Amino acid sequence: MQNQCTPHGDDMATPSLQEWKQLYDAAREFQKLECWNWMWDSDVFGVQNPETDEIGYCCVMGMLGQHFALGAYLGSEGLEGYLRIQSGERLPHPDFLFTQKLLMASFEDREILHKQDLRIIKDLGLTCRGRNSWPLFRSYLPGYVPWFLTSDEAVYLTLALNQAIDVCLRFKDDPELLNGTAENQYLVRVLEKEEKKWVDTWAIPRPVEKQSVTVRVDENRLRKIKKIPVRRHTVWEIDYFYSPEAVRDKKERPWYPCIILWVDRYTRVIPHIYLARPTEFASEFVEQFLNVFERFEILPQEIVVEKKEIFRLLKPIASQLGTTVKKVRKLSVMEEVKADLSTFHGM
Repeated sequence: MQNQCTPHGDDMATPSLQEWKQLYDAAREFQKLECWNWMWDSDVFGVQNPETDEIGYCCVMGMLGQHFALGAYLGSEGLEGYLRIQSGERLPHPDFLFTQKLLMASFEDREILHKQDLRIIKDLGLTCRGRNSWPLFRSYLPGYVPWFLTSDEAVYLTLALNQAIDVCLRFKDDPELLNGTAENQYLVRVLEKEEKKWVDTWAIPRPVEKQSVTVRVDENRLRKIKKIPVRRHTVWEIDYFYSPEAVRDKKERPWYPCIILWVDRYTRVIPHIYLARPTEFASEFVEQFLNVFERFEILPQEIVVEKKEIFRLLKPIASQLGTTVKKVRKLSVMEEVKADLSTFHGM
């Protein structure tokens, strides 16, 4: 994964030097094991965060000799993202990079590190030599640039690395260690707070809570749009994808805009294109959806989409307007237009 970072804003809770020291010490001990020599990234185990009770689902990367790391996929949402990639599901590149939720400790070449990483290593008096030997820590959140750790993230990743050492060493002696007795069951390391010791438990991840997105639309506005005549034999394809170029305000973590794109299937005209913030995606999507009808005074006979979340968002509104939304496996014209846009903008 690419290192695309700049330093924290002043409002971020950065780790103390002592927290950094503990994290680097844990990472170096983990690195010495070279447990990627006997573990695959499909050997997953959990480490529960004692402060939040959230489980990070951990895997060791490096068996193929290309990327050496420990990834802790956060909660059921993080695990779902990991499993989607492991399943071989077709995810548009580079969208899959922008939809992951994890903390990662990796071991890189020196030139990959940011100057802030190098400054921390210098302040700690650490020495690193050779390829794949420089520790790098990053936080990944859907829609956001891979970023420096907060204090809480650094503390948890330190725990995850220490518990990974325990699990990996035992797995080396017992390859059946991570095999649960039930389907979809994971070994999870949990801190017993009263006895202050880590123990093995078994857990089945909670289902990912799909947020029910409800966007309130003015009824008078809908009635006016409904009066616009439906244009027969007009089909619009609608999709969104992440821009590879990040947007940054001084006081917040950089984010990747969601590019919402409308394409006329038959004429290949682009009626509208819009950049939305990931955190405000649903409301902005609906707003722009209605704006297009008002501006062009056109209601297409049919709207086709590929993504489930777009279908769920637009179907109730479209049904009130007298047009239809259909979900398809592939938007063939959309893919061609996106490819042309990528070439034109160097995306």
